[in-house]
Amino acid sequence: METATRVDLVTRHTQEVVTDEELASLLDTESPSAYIGYAPTGEMHIGHFTTMRKLADFLQADIEVTVLIADLHAHLDDEKSPFELLDARSEYYEEAIEGMIEAAGADPADLEFVRGTDFQLDEEYTLELYRMAATTTLARSQRAASEVVRESESPNLGGLIYPLMQSLDVKALDADIAYGGIDQRGIYMLSREILPDHGGEQPVCLFAPLLSGLSGGKMSASDAGSKVNLTDSPDAVEEKINDAYCPMGETEDNGVLEYIEYLVFPILDERGENFVVDRPEEYGGDLVYESYAELEADFVSEELHPADLKGAVGGYISDVIDPVRERLTAQPELLEEAYPETYGEGE
Repeated sequence: METATRVDLVTRHTQEVVTDEELASLLDTESPSAYIGYAPTGEMHIGHFTTMRKLADFLQADIEVTVLIADLHAHLDDEKSPFELLDARSEYYEEAIEGMIEAAGADPADLEFVRGTDFQLDEEYTLELYRMAATTTLARSQRAASEVVRESESPNLGGLIYPLMQSLDVKALDADIAYGGIDQRGIYMLSREILPDHGGEQPVCLFAPLLSGLSGGKMSASDAGSKVNLTDSPDAVEEKINDAYCPMGETEDNGVLEYIEYLVFPILDERGENFVVDRPEEYGGDLVYESYAELEADFVSEELHPADLKGAVGGYISDVIDPVRERLTAQPELLEEAYPETYGEGE
């Protein structure tokens, strides 16, 4: 595959690349490596799906991909995952990610899964972490992690160790590319600063956009209506989409449009299918879109009404997550072990 084609695959649907020149040079090599890390905290949702879908592009571009289930990170960040739930939640995350990769048209067997506890307790890793801690100020660590870990006036030490470990993970996993949401930018810029002093190299960094919530503004883990969970039923998906913030002609903070751009259209493109909006003949008949740009243009010009758009997108999103939903709900014991407060007896 030509380098230009690989670059297009790797960079499409991303928000930022650091740097474009480094990436192009890297993709001149045969099989560079990339990694993404996920701390197994709350249930995975459609926002994760948009990021995971990108891994299918990496695989198609002949990049070796490692997925880190960062179990220790999940506990270090203000104990978002209690220690006794780390194993079950790590297993759940691996199952969910495999399901999303398969739904995106790639083979999850082509991914390598690693848990943080597989290597982050090793003597060599621990010693290098201490060396990093000795040369990194509290202010620098806190600034790097500000968009990722919970903040407070008196932060827990775990949240300050978090970005150092994430930086060291790049070296430990021998990753050429560090990939994550744009909220990870501060941590990976720290990685580029400090890794050369600790036997590593500056990673090329790719950042995915963070989707707006369905209720407008930032997606919130505490607001069930702001996101579509992977286990939501078709009826629940359509209800959330129908209630979503989607004002006529407005694109800012419009989670409905973002879902379409970053999840639905990429998967339709892989399938060679168009996006169809069913509409009565009296209102102009069906609308067929080959690209997101066409759909957005009609939405902005008010040719495409929010009610018609919502009626279509709910079905498409439900169709996309359907195989993941089936995979997870077929394992009720795992769901109950990982999230007893949601799936336990009596829930």
